[in-house]
Amino acid sequence: MDAVELVDNDFLRQFELKVENDIAKIEYSLQDRKIFLTKMVIPDGLTSEAFENDFLTLVFENILERNISVVPTSPEIAKFLRRNRKYKKMLPVGIRI
Repeated sequence: MDAVELVDNDFLRQFELKVENDIAKIEYSLQDRKIFLTKMVIPDGLTSEAFENDFLTLVFENILERNISVVPTSPEIAKFLRRNRKYKKMLPVGIRI
């Protein structure tokens, strides 16, 4: 993905990525020092595994910079975490994927 900007819309509690006229988003809930990634919504025209992987990588890098734990409650996000071991250290103590 070239020249895209991930937006953390804290009012709507979602990460947004605008691609052409569509917006991909991941909804979240922030509690203490944990972020629960609850739902991923990808527009029909963007549903490729490569796009999802790039989008999730941007989101996880953003969260990593903030030094908070991640709790994936969406199956797609848990699957991404299983495939990308470098982000497993972001899981809170006692949570295994």
